[in-house]
Amino acid sequence: MNQPFYVAPEQLMKDRADYARKGIARGRALVAVQYNDGIVVVAENTSNTLRKVSEIYDRIGFAGVGKYNEFDQLRRFGVRNADVRGYQYSRDDVEARSLANEYAQILGQTFTHDVKPYEVEILLAEVGVDQASDQLFHIMYDGTLMDERGLSVLGGDAESISERLRNSWKSDDDLGTAVKKCVSALSGPDRVLHAGDLEVAVLRRSEDRRCFQRFDDAEVAKLQE
Repeated sequence: MNQPFYVAPEQLMKDRADYARKGIARGRALVAVQYNDGIVVVAENTSNTLRKVSEIYDRIGFAGVGKYNEFDQLRRFGVRNADVRGYQYSRDDVEARSLANEYAQILGQTFTHDVKPYEVEILLAEVGVDQASDQLFHIMYDGTLMDERGLSVLGGDAESISERLRNSWKSDDDLGTAVKKCVSALSGPDRVLHAGDLEVAVLRRSEDRRCFQRFDDAEVAKLQE
């Protein structure tokens, strides 16, 4: 009888983490920041049909980087989960925190027990009644859940993008200024990103119920002026 090939658990976890990180790094990054009327998400995305940023519920947005079919599957799970909770209880009972915990459990379980981990990082953003109550939850491929303040960066080269953004971003920026700073951080010193290279969406605090809004290329170009 053949003996199974033994791999130390710590080596197995390291190999899975390296595999997931490589898959995520091949994709393009996105950033989310608070501005004076909510939260704006700016993603590098040249596709007109495949969306990285979407609405989950009234005041909750979703963004993902990495393998599109995997984070879109997670997005659909979030929409269904939020709809059921809002229908069974109340729309006010749907919150990003509980969804983020469920995402963390799914990603952590898959990372630990399945042969192939998810090659994704995801972000849940919930806009509150004021900036202090805004929430940004960054969930990693292994289920690690981070409650981030002010801004969040996902995807390839996140460290350098985050450093550039933190040097310029201010929480009281207006929408146009915030978008320009996000685009500058994403592009870096050696590239120029135009409206057609970007996907931009906001969660507006001033809206009563449905806070999510996506901008088309013409609107993005106007924000960059």
